[in-house]
Amino acid sequence: MIRKAERKLILGIVLIPAVILAGTIGYMLIEGWDFFDSLYMTVITISTTGYREVHDMSMGGKTLSILLIISGVTTIAYTGGRAVQFLLETQMLRRRRMKRKIEELTNHYIICGYGRMGQYICEGLKYWKEPFVIIENDTALSEQLEQLDYTFIIGDASSDEVLYEAGITKAKGLVAVVSTDAENVFITLSAKELSKKILVVARAIDEKTESKLKKAGADRVVKPYELGGNRMIQLLLRPGVSDFIDVIVRKRGIDIKIEELNVTEKSSLIGQTLATAPIRKELNIMIIAVSGKNRDYTYNPKSSYIIEKGDKLIALGEFNNLQKLEELC
Repeated sequence: MIRKAERKLILGIVLIPAVILAGTIGYMLIEGWDFFDSLYMTVITISTTGYREVHDMSMGGKTLSILLIISGVTTIAYTGGRAVQFLLETQMLRRRRMKRKIEELTNHYIICGYGRMGQYICEGLKYWKEPFVIIENDTALSEQLEQLDYTFIIGDASSDEVLYEAGITKAKGLVAVVSTDAENVFITLSAKELSKKILVVARAIDEKTESKLKKAGADRVVKPYELGGNRMIQLLLRPGVSDFIDVIVRKRGIDIKIEELNVTEKSSLIGQTLATAPIRKELNIMIIAVSGKNRDYTYNPKSSYIIEKGDKLIALGEFNNLQKLEELC
């Protein structure tokens, strides 16, 4: 469809200079004018500007002018129409491609809002090669998102239709970081209504909004000012600890990472102790903490701890080995 529309647009673009060239040559031959006068007369004729003729014209020149007006207006109208058609069909094709990409996603993340925090989140997910789709209501960001090759939807993140389009029923988690707390509360409420199992992380700018977000169903609430303050305190009091956390959590290009792994019912680790499992002796991974069925964390669990279905392991180790452990889980 696009190629056909593109060919028609190219034809229209070629026809315009062809008409101008034919009119210029026609005036030069019929009226005997010089090149510039003939070109000027052709342009004002096909554009129907209405300026007076540069010279008095013969019957042949007037006939040529009539033909130029008809052919010029027709060609310009045709080219303009093909340009609009090409743009519309290009947008439709992009939307269809984006829709297909979103339909293929599963266990992905939905990022509501592509502001400063949203951009940082998307960069991190892209670095870790996690699938995600952005919902942003600012159409001016479309070009930027396309250049970054992000999967996105332009629309209202609190709309059920838009959330369904983003694949919320198949999504693993949702982040609500739009510009206002009220919108984040409504997005959280809408997301939990459509998918009870989805993990929702929401930002609260105002201290009073935290309780509202939790009532709306947010699993985690992030308060940027509180996090920033705590971070500064740690840098002041325990700079060495902060540097170590930066290396293993935030800094990219470092092989050592902390990962959260869930033990499923199909895991070969079930029934094994931390000592007998290949976690430490083969993969050289440290289990920092374990969260069992009661969701309470056991820090630095004993080697005799028996791994059970549903356990959540907080592991520290090399990235490749952590991926192997994830397969075992």
